Amino acid sequence: MKALLRGTGCGMLLALIALVLGQFWFLVHIWHWVDHNPESTAFMSARLELLREDDPNARLAHHWVPYYRISDHLKRAVVSTEDAKFVTHQGFDWEAIQKAHERNVREGEIVLGASTITQQLAKNLFLSGERAWWRKAQEAAITVMLETMLTKRRILELYLNVIEWGEGVFGAEAAARHHFGVTAADLTPEQAARLAAMVPSPRSYSPGRETPYLAQRTATILARMNAAQVP
Repeated sequence: MKALLRGTGCGMLLALIALVLGQFWFLVHIWHWVDHNPESTAFMSARLELLREDDPNARLAHHWVPYYRISDHLKRAVVSTEDAKFVTHQGFDWEAIQKAHERNVREGEIVLGASTITQQLAKNLFLSGERAWWRKAQEAAITVMLETMLTKRRILELYLNVIEWGEGVFGAEAAARHHFGVTAADLTPEQAARLAAMVPSPRSYSPGRETPYLAQRTATILARMNAAQVP
């Protein structure tokens, strides 16, 4: 019995050490990204792997641009639709989480999410698309690290440079070129609103594709984006 307890204790200690080292690994990467740009993300690597199953020579469309070279229209459009309280919360929008929980309970399934821009960035940078309790816990821990170590401006800059905007298309610059043939700095309000409308389902829209939902969503975002606060 004593041997069993000792073995259990050692196992728990090793698991705790592994957990601490894992969190330190995340922390070091985030510290590095205070003033360095990530060359890739976990989500980008996963998408590239899938694309190369069909085409071994597949490459992602991605070109990093600094914050000042991204249209303010796009910043406002994305914040207004993805995270209206971005500049004031500390990584979590508790009111939105409560509303999403109540609706999901009523519907009996997950029909509404409440992830902030910071939470979405945490997933894109480090995590897979797997749905598991440990993954949500890790996402929350990374979110706290991001909010603690980075400015809101840097978080939004990272987010706009790494999220997906088409099949193998990542970041605002590649998205602007892919969908409209312009740079991220030259996006018009209408173009910015359309890109923001694509964020939940980026691979559903090829350049020039129009749907009633996309048109309506674009108009809604366009009407409210100027009121959005951005860092």
